[in-house]
Amino acid sequence: MGEMKSICLFCGSSKGSDPAYLDSAYKTGKILAENGIEMVYGGGNVGLMGMAARGSLENDGKVTGVITEKLMDMEVGHKGLTEMRVTTSMHERKSLMNELSDGFIVLPGGIGTIEETFEMFTWYQLGDIVKPIGILNISGFYSELINFLKHVVSEGFLRKEHLEYLIVENEPGKLIEKIIESDIKHLDKWFDRDKNLIE
Repeated sequence: MGEMKSICLFCGSSKGSDPAYLDSAYKTGKILAENGIEMVYGGGNVGLMGMAARGSLENDGKVTGVITEKLMDMEVGHKGLTEMRVTTSMHERKSLMNELSDGFIVLPGGIGTIEETFEMFTWYQLGDIVKPIGILNISGFYSELINFLKHVVSEGFLRKEHLEYLIVENEPGKLIEKIIESDIKHLDKWFDRDKNLIE
């Protein structure tokens, strides 16, 4: 893996019910700043998004927000970022977030966070991107989702090697360290076409 200059954060626009979520968001932003890694995220000043941005900015980090016009109009956009990029659609937003980033970190969040994560995971599976995806499993937030993905593997719908590509840790520092040190390779074969062909 080349030098990690920027990491994209996917996380909730809500605070969540466990104070550990906000705490981990702040720490993630702070550790990225301390490592000289620019943070790219959804541009909001709400929930875990806003707290992660604060963690980076308060520690002299660079933060780029990528937000849609609609969300900007709803006044959830952060006013104090290093840079704010405004897009017309969610598709454009995700595409730009990917373009600006060398890797991804997933914090707790709702459907939007999960959707963004799975879109990047799909792009990796198809070979469209070869970048690390790290999941911060704070307070076991993602444990059931990871168990479900293991079930998807056991039922023959996902390759074990693809699931192993996800980096899962429950502490921000360790996760960022593993992402920086990761050596992600594209797996040539997405699935066995001949085995799955319906004739």
